[in-house]
This record gives sequence, C-alpha cells and structure tokens, in this order.
Amino acid sequence: MRADVAVAVIGAGQAGLACGYHLRRAGLDHLILDRHSSPGGAWQSTWPSLRLFSSSAHSSLPGWPMPSHPDAFPPVDHALSYLAAYERRYALPVERPVTVQDVHSGDECLDVVTDRGLLRARHVINATGTWSAPFVPQVEGARSFGGRQIHSAHYRGPEDFAGQRVAVVGGGNSGVQITADLVDHAAQVSLVSARRLRFLPDDVDGRHLFAQATARLTQPDEAEAAFVGNVVALPRVREARAKGALRLRAMFDRMTPTGAVIGRDHLDLDAVIWCTGFRPALRHLRSLGLRTSRGIPEVEGHRSVRDPRVSFIGYGDWTGPASATLIGVGRTAKALVGDLAGELRPRGASGS
Repeated sequence: MRADVAVAVIGAGQAGLACGYHLRRAGLDHLILDRHSSPGGAWQSTWPSLRLFSSSAHSSLPGWPMPSHPDAFPPVDHALSYLAAYERRYALPVERPVTVQDVHSGDECLDVVTDRGLLRARHVINATGTWSAPFVPQVEGARSFGGRQIHSAHYRGPEDFAGQRVAVVGGGNSGVQITADLVDHAAQVSLVSARRLRFLPDDVDGRHLFAQATARLTQPDEAEAAFVGNVVALPRVREARAKGALRLRAMFDRMTPTGAVIGRDHLDLDAVIWCTGFRPALRHLRSLGLRTSRGIPEVEGHRSVRDPRVSFIGYGDWTGPASATLIGVGRTAKALVGDLAGELRPRGASGS
C-alpha cells in the first residue's frame, strides 16, 4: 500500500465509490481503503430477501446507470453485482482488505493508521456508513430474556426462526420487510414499535423518500406538511399486510425471561429482532475528538468544523440529503469533491 496520498477515502461502499468517481474526474490523487475482502460494502451483510426501494433506473451511482432488472424492486444480489462492476469500470484505486485502526492529526497531514501500515493523507473522507454500528435501545429486563436477541444487521433469513414466536421491534422499512419475510416461517410474528407505521401509497417507491429527504433541508415547513409516509409497500410487504401480519403492537414496557410485557399483556417469545437503527461507524476517528454531545461530528459543508481536513458522507441527512442512498450519494459526493478540488489539486492540473 502507498505511504502518501492527497485524499484517503475510508470505506468502499456506495458512498466511497461515488467519491472515487468524482475524485478521479477532478484529477485528485486518492486511495480508497475497504475493510471488506470483496466489493459491495454493507450490501454484502444484508439478508438475501432484501429488496431495493426503487427501480434500477433510479438506484444509480454517478456516471453509469445500474443495469435494468426485470423486477420493479431489484434484489440485493443485483446491487452487489453493480457495485463490483462499477469499481472495475472506473478502475477505482481500492485497497482491501484494510482495517483503519485510528487517525492522528499532524501539522501537515493526517496519519491514517491501518493494519497494513501508515498512510499519510492531506484529507480524509469518511464513508464507513453505519451498518457496523447497530443500535439497540435499553429496555428494562432485556438481559433476563432467555431467548435469542439479534439486530437486523445480523439477520440472515427466516429459516433461523422457523416455528418460533418472534417479535420484530421497529416500525421502519427494515422492521416491516423482516416481519413480512418471517410470516410463512415463524409460528408467530409480532411487529412492535413506539411509532405508528406510515406507508407510502402502493404506487410510490423509494424515489419519493429521496424527494422528501431533499425537501426537509430546503423547505422544512412545506416538507413536514407534505409528508405522506416512509415505509415502502414492496410486493411481499403488501402480501403480509393483506394477511393482517403487520398489525402494530405498542413497544415493550419491559422484558422478562420468557418474553415481554406490553400493558397488561405478556407476550411469550422465543426471539427478538431489533430493527432499531444504527449509529455512525466512527470509532476509528476517536483520537481526533470530533464527536459532539449529539454523538456525531459538527459539520459545515460536509467538513468537520473541528478539523476541516476530515469530511463525512453517507451517514444520513446531516452529511447531505439522502446521502445514505444509492441515488442520493452522487450529488453529495460531487459537491464534496468540488469543494476539495481547488484546495488539493496540483497546480496546472485540471479535472476531466
């Protein structure tokens, strides 16, 4: 692995690849570090039945559209193939597997400490996403529960829960998709959430989520008034809803060794699947002290306020509207790299 670079991109998922595309066009010397042994980023760790929320035509990274797929909502394997081909198509400089252990601040550069040696970079773009930092809320009695507890990040399919009584906690897309996935396998499936389900109309897909995310930042008051939902009614989800499997129960009051208490009822359970979201995977930046009391770094124009040599992309709307999506990350990557180009591009060089 090289020892010096203008820009080190940490993470070769969709955000890292989108940055690599624009860095290449801008003529900026860069290297993309990926902890995985193969392309695809976090998509490699999802469950097999996961579906994209939008068609192939509306799930593309910059420069090259995702190839069409006969299904309106393509499977995860299609996204994996596309990301691997995208990386090859643009000959992006990805080094893998490389684990970034820490980043230290120097006078002239940042020292990126990895299990493959030290990399000195003038700027670091963090594109590690959230998948490796699952969040599970603290619930009274959770440690006493004798059944199985996993986060959606570790869910691999309904076969593991055949014949069991399962509670899926979370009223977002992951909770709804996993509940639908379990319907014909588990003996009992209960969808549990502190918030109510808000389905998008059946004829609306993930493109609307992208539009909503953009509007929340540009026209927040109008966006709130126009909000119609955030759960995409995929075909399997609609089937589960028709069977009555998506009737929502209130959140646990507490857990017991054999299940959970909801109001006056005791729900007997063999397993709980927590679909309760993620936190930014930023442990490798701990030495820089960039986190605030909110748990995330303060950013201005995608760059850390405390150390502008560090940028963030793909973690949610605070790093760009819809930047955690395939279709949304390209716009943020273009703006981020454009901001860096004038500062880091060698004299006399120009982007293509």
